[in-house]
Parts: sequence; structure tokens; C-alpha cells
Amino acid sequence: MMKRIYIVSTILFWLGVSAIWAGSYWLPPTQKTAVLPVAKGYSLEEVSAHNRAENCWMAINGQIYDVSAYLPQHPSAPEVIVAWCGKEATTAYMTKNRGRPHSPYATELLQRYWIGVLEKR
Repeated sequence: MMKRIYIVSTILFWLGVSAIWAGSYWLPPTQKTAVLPVAKGYSLEEVSAHNRAENCWMAINGQIYDVSAYLPQHPSAPEVIVAWCGKEATTAYMTKNRGRPHSPYATELLQRYWIGVLEKR
């Protein structure tokens, strides 16, 4: 009797699993859409108003970054960055330390401070 209950319950279990698996073919596929932030555009004139250590924006590769909060954490003296606050700083970013670009880690870290794009006028 126990053997028969075991066999019947096992068959019913696998029939249920098979039905769920087969049913997934009749459902419409789910679409995953990424929600991207809306890029706010800033002119270089707007960026130039943020030219102090307490309020430091930079344009790098057509993107605008507010690096004010990062200045105390930067490995070199803050004055190195403050000189580029409120300016187009792509050349400075790409040629730091005798012509070498920043590391991939620095570029990834920079993304945390992204606030928009540089508008071309």
C-alpha cells in the first residue's frame, strides 16, 4: 500500500512540474526595460559658475560631473582638481601624471558624480 502511494504521488508531482514547465511556453514573454536617467543638458557657461572647491563641476568627454564631494578623497592635493573646476577638463583628465590617462577604476568612480551632458551651442 505504501509503495503504491509513493508511486502515485511521485507521478503526480512530476506531472505537475511538467504542466508548469509546458505552461510557460503559452505565456507571453516578459520584457525587461531598463530605466535610464534622463540626461539634463548644461552649457559650458552654466558649468563655469561652479568653479570653487565647495561647488566644483567639470565637463569631461561631453559629460558633466559634480566632483565637490570627491575633492577631499582624491589621492593628490585638491588644488590639482580645483584648477579645473567650472571648465572643460577632458584633456586634464586624459593626460594626468605625465600623459597617462586615469585608470578604469577612476573612470568608474567618476560615474557616481555624473549630473548631465554638455550641450553643444
